[in-house]
Amino acid sequence: MPSVLVTGGAGFIGSHVADVFLSRDYAVHVVDNFSSGRRENVDPRVRLHELDIRSPEAARLVAETPFDIIVHLAAQIDVRKSVADPVMDATINICGTLNLIEALRQSGRGQRTRFVFSSTGGALYGDFVDPPNVENYPKDPESPYGIAKLSAEYYLAYYARVHGMDTVAVRFANVYGPRQDPHGEAGVVAIFCGRILDGRPLSVFGDGGQTRDYVFVGDVAEATVTAATHSVPRPERLDARAFNVGTGVETSVTELARLLRRVARSEVTVEHLPKRPGEQQRSVVSIAKAGSLLGWRPRYSLEEGLSRTFNWFAERHTPNRERAAAGSGGQR
Repeated sequence: MPSVLVTGGAGFIGSHVADVFLSRDYAVHVVDNFSSGRRENVDPRVRLHELDIRSPEAARLVAETPFDIIVHLAAQIDVRKSVADPVMDATINICGTLNLIEALRQSGRGQRTRFVFSSTGGALYGDFVDPPNVENYPKDPESPYGIAKLSAEYYLAYYARVHGMDTVAVRFANVYGPRQDPHGEAGVVAIFCGRILDGRPLSVFGDGGQTRDYVFVGDVAEATVTAATHSVPRPERLDARAFNVGTGVETSVTELARLLRRVARSEVTVEHLPKRPGEQQRSVVSIAKAGSLLGWRPRYSLEEGLSRTFNWFAERHTPNRERAAAGSGGQR
């Protein structure tokens, strides 16, 4: 039975990736430190390792276990946190990645184990190119998060060219879907679902004309597994083994709010807040390369994905007043 390690496999995207591998009869191992992942996301058939990707124990697991595939999804994903603490962001997104891939190199299995790295299709390219972003576009990220993801990709290209390791990068657009956290720093779809279910207005910054490429998590999981198992080009330039994963469709925040209210049959209002300084105005990726070289294309329309996502949140929703009552009876 082939085996795979999914780092961050208790998280939003990672748990969906683990589920796809399970459906294909892989022995699935998950590494997660539960800084944001949830135990209920982990299938009982998965072998769980509660570890930090920066730790010697995580490196030892990679070095001593003959995985066929490693899918590296564990990361610090909040752009604003990366701006507030670039050192913290770099220790996770650069040093944590290096900890694992260097352990794989030292194991001598780097040429036999496919190492798939989750990168970013939005923050990587910056605002200096005209979307849709193609993989070989110039890259000029404007946040420590984007800089760290690009740095990790450069390391992977180095390991592939110099050490002959089998590395691939998947550059995600704006992923949404079941299991995403609607509280705190989350994707706008999850936040909007939570607000609709609580009967609260949807907050839109600026005029709502800023666009993103919203891709359903089920499509992202399939794309990631395809990149992990499909033949890929030779590791020549940086972008040779990088694949954008999105829909290729731009959707404004205003249109997103309209569609989500429609699938939810909700009449909550939309409130406009001041424009956030430095916010990227347009972001959409080209997915032609993934289509031609991997044979992957998204299956879910935005409306279908939003419907599935909202229904998932609705089935698990606890009204605000019940959450407040539950929180008032604990220890102080």
